[in-house]
Amino acid sequence: MTKPKSDKPEVPKIRCAIYTRKSTEEGLDQEFNSLDAQRDAGENYIASQQQEGWVAISKHYDDGGFSGGNLERPAMNRLLADISNGEVDCVVVYKVDRLSRSLLDFSRIMEAFDNQGVSFVSVTQAFNTTHSMGRLTLNILLSFAQFEREIIGERIRDKIAAQRRRGKWAGGIPVLGYDVDRSGPSPKLVINADEAARVRRIFGMYLELQALTPVVEELGRRGWTAKPWKTKLGKPRGGRTFDKASLHSLLTNEIYIGRIKHKTETFNGEHSAIVDDKLFDDVGAMLRSHGRGGGAHLVNKYQALLRGLLYCPACNRSMVHNVSKRKSKIYRYYTCVTAIKRGRKHCPSPSLPAGEIESVVVGQVRAIASDNALRRDVLTQAMEQVGDELGELQTQRSQLQDQLDSNDRQIRELVGSSGVTTSRRLAELHEHTADLGRSVARVEAEIERLQTDRISEADVAVAFSDFDNIWNALNTLEKAEVLGLLVSRIEFDAADSSLSISMHPAGIKSLANNVEEAAS
Repeated sequence: MTKPKSDKPEVPKIRCAIYTRKSTEEGLDQEFNSLDAQRDAGENYIASQQQEGWVAISKHYDDGGFSGGNLERPAMNRLLADISNGEVDCVVVYKVDRLSRSLLDFSRIMEAFDNQGVSFVSVTQAFNTTHSMGRLTLNILLSFAQFEREIIGERIRDKIAAQRRRGKWAGGIPVLGYDVDRSGPSPKLVINADEAARVRRIFGMYLELQALTPVVEELGRRGWTAKPWKTKLGKPRGGRTFDKASLHSLLTNEIYIGRIKHKTETFNGEHSAIVDDKLFDDVGAMLRSHGRGGGAHLVNKYQALLRGLLYCPACNRSMVHNVSKRKSKIYRYYTCVTAIKRGRKHCPSPSLPAGEIESVVVGQVRAIASDNALRRDVLTQAMEQVGDELGELQTQRSQLQDQLDSNDRQIRELVGSSGVTTSRRLAELHEHTADLGRSVARVEAEIERLQTDRISEADVAVAFSDFDNIWNALNTLEKAEVLGLLVSRIEFDAADSSLSISMHPAGIKSLANNVEEAAS
């Protein structure tokens, strides 16, 4: 006897795609993470609807470490592409906000679903988008999800603002010169001795070269880069070569004078300063004075020979070149930054006529060739400057050695202990110790270079022996460059009409070598 055929129609197969998302990468390296838990819940839900013809698609749509506030997510884009190709009939998520936390984005997603006849199901919030009540429930839930996201964003912004008002480092990309100490309840910035010395040298280098481009070139020649750092997952970041934009950002970052910035306000930070206020202000004044023209290496329209070199001894601030016109005549002056910014009554030094002060300075530099006393003064001054640089390098070497000793003590304490955390910490200490060793080698090489390149009285005599002929053959821009090479600082005291000129030892040595090469 044959069995009668069933009149029950065959249930159509509904292909279900499971979409999972987590906003951060934290915990994703675990064997069973949040994305796995979401997919497991989705698979169980689909299995419970097996009698309705629901079948889970084997392809995974997992977005780990992506915000729900936008649609810039690789797995979401793949899901939408597969829906457009007709490969999906239903999308299953653990909660509505896994799909999106933005009402606008969600409406776009739902429009894409509707165009392809794709339904949408949340495992923990039972509704079906094929019914009007389900759509209403969905929109209400999504409105609360977006509201929650905005409230969380406001809380985070308020917390960051409160931390910065108290001078605390509130996170972000680490900057050259500081390391982040996470040993306490909240992260703190601590000075990295090797990098801090580089930062101070970069500030000084800009005052010497008076433009961003030559400083960028010099940093490239030395192989100095921006701060290298690693993410929590150990991925390397930073360490890029400097360009004009990144150099300008470094030179204007108030974190180096112990300040923390929040929007337009700055607050005293908990961290120590790397450069003093005077150096920071001098660099800032020069950057502003070069803002329109791009620096001293462009054509010097008004023939300012002492731009970036002349300082007001009363205020200890730079004196900038400015011009006034009366009818067809041009008058050039050097005026203290304090007088320009705060008014004449805040600075006792008068504006100096540019032509006269430039003639006096050039005359004194020329006189070095024939005046033995001046040559000895220049030599003494140069030796003092080299001594100061050596002292700073030796302090840096001492600080690096202290860090090496501290690492050695920590390594000895950890040896013999077990555990993943201990192994990771030992690896970090060994890596840091290797970096410190390389830093010590660089500092010692710089100390050796300074000791080898000390200038002598003979170097001073050779450098200025043919100065008149060299000077007369130069144009205005080249004259300004030569003065920038030889002179580091000029002060004119109006009270007693005295002029003080500080020389660059390296510049004198370079000029002496050039003169000797030309003569040979």
